[in-house]
Amino acid sequence: MLDQLEDEEAMDLEELDGFFAALACCPELVMPSKYLPLIVGPNVALEEAFPIEGALRLFLELVLHHWNEVVKSFGTEDFFIPLLLEDEEGKTYGNSWAIGFMRGVALRDDTWRELLDDEDDFARFIPILALVHEHDPDPNMRPQKEPVTEDQREHLLAGVAEAVTDMYRYFAPHRQRAAEVARQQAWPKENRAKIGRNDPCYCGSGKKYKKCCGGAKVN
Repeated sequence: MLDQLEDEEAMDLEELDGFFAALACCPELVMPSKYLPLIVGPNVALEEAFPIEGALRLFLELVLHHWNEVVKSFGTEDFFIPLLLEDEEGKTYGNSWAIGFMRGVALRDDTWRELLDDEDDFARFIPILALVHEHDPDPNMRPQKEPVTEDQREHLLAGVAEAVTDMYRYFAPHRQRAAEVARQQAWPKENRAKIGRNDPCYCGSGKKYKKCCGGAKVN
């Protein structure tokens, strides 16, 4: 469904995976209303991109499914493994994934400043930016003058997996604080106090209050 999109800025699956990885790492939650237009391209509405009846609903379900898979992989794997598409020769490059990741960062650029503005922390972005600018029209932006060898690319992709996993863990406390603030704003404290420990949690998780926000300690 992504491949049939005509907008030049529409994402393919690899770029979407990188985009979602950045949103999963982001210190703040980004709502679908903010990121969906970027997936299909800013020059076309969702309804126009999928005019056939039922197509838009299917697309949104698939996007949500992939989002859940990206988030789940951060919590279940030692290192996040990017989804990379193969060319006709079975080779993977990672450029689209890296571009998608940086598009996700740009969507909440201000919240990433803690890493972007620190010289040591910024080193995490080096393998990602190397892939972003590998074929940059400006030669000065390219990481090296000679073509990237297979060994170098393998090293870059391994560096991407390690860096992104580290970013996700680094911003975990930020996301927890942001989620707690959002819950408090959505459900005032005086109403939360009326919830029984075995009642469904006010945050909408589907769990009992005592197993969810009622038992959570946020520093």
